[in-house]
Amino acid sequence: MTTVYITIDTEYSSGLANGPGAVDRAENFARSVACITPDGPAGITHKLDLLNRFGQKGVFFVDPMPALQWGVAAIEDIVAPVLDAGHDVQLHCHTEWLGLAGAANPLGEKTGRNIKDFAFEDQCELLTWAKDTLIAAGAPAPVAFRAGNYGANDDTLRALREIGLRYDTSHCPALVGGECDISLGANDQHPMLYEGIIEVPVGCIATVGGGLRHAQITALSLRELTAAVQHARDTHANSFTMVSHSFELINRRKLAVNRIVRHRFEGLCRDLQNMQGAQTGTYRDNPPLPAARPAGSNPLPADPVRSGMRVAEQVLSNTLYGAL
Repeated sequence: MTTVYITIDTEYSSGLANGPGAVDRAENFARSVACITPDGPAGITHKLDLLNRFGQKGVFFVDPMPALQWGVAAIEDIVAPVLDAGHDVQLHCHTEWLGLAGAANPLGEKTGRNIKDFAFEDQCELLTWAKDTLIAAGAPAPVAFRAGNYGANDDTLRALREIGLRYDTSHCPALVGGECDISLGANDQHPMLYEGIIEVPVGCIATVGGGLRHAQITALSLRELTAAVQHARDTHANSFTMVSHSFELINRRKLAVNRIVRHRFEGLCRDLQNMQGAQTGTYRDNPPLPAARPAGSNPLPADPVRSGMRVAEQVLSNTLYGAL
């Protein structure tokens, strides 16, 4: 049985943070977390409803850093509905918020776009603060982490081990050369013990021309996502990780539902419900295991028809609904 992790990075937007007041927080929540639109909510409560309707589980990586701006109540409003719906809460961290924190900054005057921008000791202090804040917001003690922007490095993994977390899922093989500086490559595509914790790479598929594309709801078509899970199952992979975000089903500037992406997420939940040999899981109840076979490249092979249909679908999506 292959375990599929539908991971949802759940976060306020530092780019949309206008000030420390309740009105600012409410607007940011409406645009980035609840995703309130004239057609109804399309954020985390909508995704929770879809997951539960089709009997699937989600892992919500919640960023507690906005508590620096608005207090722990801002994080409680995210954690509570996820736990009430029976899903998993784990730790996320966008260090961009340190630039807005002022005197509340746990690192004094130090700031940085990514957690990798800080020394090991500072990462330990920041991650401890983030973990404690998430727990204060009502979450169980987290065991897993994903860096904001995937911007982790090897010191991040050592810091996670130091503060008692067991899993990281910041390595994205399809985005090697991007923000992540963990010393792993594009061929490292299966969970592995690394720097004392289990690194769980984001899933990917092969693309025409020899590259990789990551398994994100906005990056692959429904056909590609479903085929990728079937391939993981048929090649006896222990797990396959997908990524989404709390706001991905809408255009946040227009507050309009992206019907193509919403249909994709709903279709994925339906396809997984009907798929034999694969099940969705959580880090709480079905934690990832290191690969039983040597780690290596084994993504879903490229298919020109699937790729072409996805490109056409993305063009249509961007034309009708614009970027996030």
